[in-house]
Amino acid sequence: MTYCIGISLNEGLVLTSDSRTNAGIDHVSTYSKMNICKTTPDRFVVIMTAGNLATTQSVVEQVQRDIREDSKTNLNTLNYMGDIADYVGDLLVNRIRRYTESSGFVPDASLILAGQIRGGRVRAFLIYPQGNHITTSEETPYLQIGESKYGKPVLDRFIDLKTTMDDAAVCSLISMDSTMKSNASVGPPIEVLMYRKDALVVGRHYRFGPDHPYLLQIRQQWASQLYNAFRAMPQLPLTT
Repeated sequence: MTYCIGISLNEGLVLTSDSRTNAGIDHVSTYSKMNICKTTPDRFVVIMTAGNLATTQSVVEQVQRDIREDSKTNLNTLNYMGDIADYVGDLLVNRIRRYTESSGFVPDASLILAGQIRGGRVRAFLIYPQGNHITTSEETPYLQIGESKYGKPVLDRFIDLKTTMDDAAVCSLISMDSTMKSNASVGPPIEVLMYRKDALVVGRHYRFGPDHPYLLQIRQQWASQLYNAFRAMPQLPLTT
């Protein structure tokens, strides 16, 4: 399992992912789930992955191969982020179908596609195993894939379109830490990418290992503040 967050703001994008891949208690590996695609200068595209590792690696490799071979349809030939989401969704469905037909096993996976094409809006999409997708909105400015339930409450409380990129990055790290606290299948290194609207290049890109001082500081301060808030709660009345 893994956990990835895509936050779409007025200022740009904040993307956060873990790097743990768990194929059983005896086989825990580390793979980056954040793939910054090499595209033409008029666009910026990132794909984050969750689910069956063979499926997601195969999809990302096909995306890269289509660019290298200048295929008729690739990230550089499509003019809208929605069309790119359709294209990547079709690749995902084809890979899942191929593996299912050959082995009988359904290697499901899901993706977050995020980025911008010059002149267009910053967009983020959640692509389901069936190939269909949803996008962020004013009411739902963030998307999650993987082990999402533990880190959702803090995002619901603090993230909206007007949130600054710095605040959203901190919030995403708290969300990730909450998930790691409750689920051992999610773990560091943790990657955070901050993309500013219309830049069309990577902004700030962080990679925090398990003992990184900043990651430890976030964990300790959040736990301390939660404890203080809990202790400050009013006690139950003696009678109703």
